[in-house]
Amino acid sequence: MNEEMELRRDRAGKAALFSLVAPGLGQIYSGHWLWAIFWLIITPGFWIGTAGLFGWPFHILAALQARRQVLRGY
Repeated sequence: MNEEMELRRDRAGKAALFSLVAPGLGQIYSGHWLWAIFWLIITPGFWIGTAGLFGWPFHILAALQARRQVLRGY
């Protein structure tokens, strides 16, 4: 059980890191394709639409969600 949890934490960290690089990549890594499409569309929209003011919160939210999806296993 401990090794399984350690592996899951490692995968969760990778998913979060991927989503920090490009929102949606962490969701692709964890197999959540619809969420990946959502983040790949929404985040650039906020970066461009707000001239860079509100892109960071969506980057962070995508990373947190990717991490949480792997940890919870859904």
